[in-house]
Amino acid sequence: MDDFTQRLDRAKKVIEECNYIIIGAGAGLSTAAGIEYSGERFEKYFRDFIDHYHFTDMYSSGFYPFETSEEKWAYWARHIFANRYDVGKTSVYQKLRKLVENKEYFVITTNVESQFWINGFEDERIFATQGDYGLLQCGKACHDKLYPNENQVYEWLENTNDFKIDSELIPYCPVCGEEMDLNLRKDNYFVEDKKWHQMNRNYYDFLKNIDGKFVFLEIGVGFNTPTIIRYPFEQMTYNNEDATLIRLNLDYPNPIPENKDKTISFDENVEEILDYWLL
Repeated sequence: MDDFTQRLDRAKKVIEECNYIIIGAGAGLSTAAGIEYSGERFEKYFRDFIDHYHFTDMYSSGFYPFETSEEKWAYWARHIFANRYDVGKTSVYQKLRKLVENKEYFVITTNVESQFWINGFEDERIFATQGDYGLLQCGKACHDKLYPNENQVYEWLENTNDFKIDSELIPYCPVCGEEMDLNLRKDNYFVEDKKWHQMNRNYYDFLKNIDGKFVFLEIGVGFNTPTIIRYPFEQMTYNNEDATLIRLNLDYPNPIPENKDKTISFDENVEEILDYWLL
């Protein structure tokens, strides 16, 4: 039996025997699900933008200093469509849901594509800390209401010409008149609405009421925002004798030395691992 199979079997046994699973999901999970921000998928959605702006990937292009709001929203309409509305259910998220559906579970994620909701995870068991591509907010956060943008995104797409949306389609705050923005945590104006605070309370209530063996299942969490998932998972694993950390990460699988005996690490294919655990 090779080392990979040994780790798979050990992790499967821990998952089967635990009472609670806390999923921590980063960008690597969505990449494993096929929501890639570069390569062939990027070219599929952005061939014309690549030729015009010389973009190299969806992540870095999101920081491009567009000269006009008409250009900015033309880009973001395509970006939101590609990653939020044109994806649908994905097999990796479906398999992850099946893995935990008979457990007491909770999800904390920095991903903003709403894949946990799209794939049927229970709403009250999800905490998306960094926002949602599908929501708009006041650009200056003058109030804490968020606004679904699906209809606007399709309207922007239909009315894009020469890499610009029509000027009358630029979204403005209905309260203060400031231009709207996406509800993404990228500056001090990020809006944490009532739903965000409820998700936050649900998460910490879940952690507080754990009684028995539990697993931190961390998938695709790197060092972009490690203080949200990676570091807390390591600390809670260290502080709890009933905790095991299972880490799936292609680039950064290793545990801290203090948790070496309480961590099972994988740098192999996420879907292959889930398939084995579901056997």
